Amino acid sequence: MDLRQHEERVAIVTGGGRGIGRSIVFGLVRAGVHVIATAGRERSEIEAVAREAIDSNTQASVIPLVADVTKVSDCEIIVDAAVKRFGHLDILVNNAGRGMKYVSESFITEPTRFWEISPETWRLIVDTNVNGPFLMARTAAPVMMRAGWGRIINISVNRETMRRRGFTPYGPSKAALESETIIWSQELEGTGVAVNALLPGGATRTGMIPDSASDEVRSNLLDPDIIVPPLLWLISRDADEVTGKRFVATKWRSDLRGREAAEAATETAGW
Repeated sequence: MDLRQHEERVAIVTGGGRGIGRSIVFGLVRAGVHVIATAGRERSEIEAVAREAIDSNTQASVIPLVADVTKVSDCEIIVDAAVKRFGHLDILVNNAGRGMKYVSESFITEPTRFWEISPETWRLIVDTNVNGPFLMARTAAPVMMRAGWGRIINISVNRETMRRRGFTPYGPSKAALESETIIWSQELEGTGVAVNALLPGGATRTGMIPDSASDEVRSNLLDPDIIVPPLLWLISRDADEVTGKRFVATKWRSDLRGREAAEAATETAGW
């Protein structure tokens, strides 16, 4: 793939300070895309990513922002920052999320039943994983529609995780995110703005994995960089007519051309 086709594009990556978000920031910057990278809390973390990413490609800019995607005002600040700095916004990657560690550090070996979860924990995870993407997309979509082109990419998970015993509320929150993907893609039809879901295809080496995870579990984790090749295809012109789908990174075949690789990795969005 000719990465130069992405030059002068501008992207927002939420949760860009670690794990999958960090890999996405670096992948976009290497492709020449300017990035607004956000983190909910850790300023030093997101600033370090920005410095390192800029060092890898001096042609692209990375603007680190500490912002809470569950707050309307913060979402507006993020989008405004992109438009004021670069004049436009082309790509939104809804990656920020909270996982099962907020329920229990031992969730892998000792599943928590739904009635044992506090309402506060439910709201915390659902607010970030469901409301956050909605608020970001709600703010970004009008900017993209006015330009007649855009991409909204929602970072999802395996369907097995959506159904897995002991994965309340993370599983339901990601099922809701895929519902958002399907509905938004229909409502944006004809605007030039595409909405798709993208997932690694298995448990991934991110901050969502508890420190107590065994060496065996860790040895089977996917590298978060696996997400980059399908992401770059999704933001290319080749994907202009592709919307309302889910793409599984483990099914992406690097030995195939872009469209053929995409077809191999495509599934119908939903659960």
